[in-house]
Amino acid sequence: MSREHWEPVTVFTGGLKPLPPEGQMTGMYKVRRDTPVFCDIEGLRGDAQGDRRVHGGPDKAVHLYPADHYTRLAELMPMASNLLLPGVLGENLSVSGLVESDVCIGDVFALGDARLQVSQPRRPCWKISHRLGVDAASRLVADNGLTGWYFRVLHPGDIPPDGALELVERPSPGMTLARLWALEQSHRPSVEEVNTLAEAIGLATQWAQRLKNRADWLARNV
Repeated sequence: MSREHWEPVTVFTGGLKPLPPEGQMTGMYKVRRDTPVFCDIEGLRGDAQGDRRVHGGPDKAVHLYPADHYTRLAELMPMASNLLLPGVLGENLSVSGLVESDVCIGDVFALGDARLQVSQPRRPCWKISHRLGVDAASRLVADNGLTGWYFRVLHPGDIPPDGALELVERPSPGMTLARLWALEQSHRPSVEEVNTLAEAIGLATQWAQRLKNRADWLARNV
């Protein structure tokens, strides 16, 4: 396959801080890194997640959010436009020119010494609304498919600041994250489509099982 590059990649990490207005601890407040950061199967060294039940872990080790989405988010939420800059949604990686319709489940990327595999979309949660101070923010992100995605780490290594993200393997061509999210948002997708995406190589086990359960329900309730 052809090898594609996107650069530069901006790298962010952050510790835990209270999230207004109620003070829940969150790892959404990130700082841009200007030196190499080591990445292992749990994510970037020096990074933290506030609720490990829904963020972090091997299938959600590194979060990428497309930089190009911020223009659209500012159109949808002009009242928060001053905040809508890369890093504000808690992403670890930011890159231009790469969005969900370009990326397939299971894609493997090289970034510095690390090898990262696309595992699942990010489900927008209520913390996005609190972070931006816009009640509808999480829903707008979900409804417009501006989700970003998570990587698992296949090979640990140093990730440089402003490095090149390189696509090196695509085991599930055609099974884009945009296609998966459209299915997720669909009221009644076809059983065939659900089963097809459930079998995508590299899809997080939790997502695959939920899709299989949904396909079974749809088949029983024609």
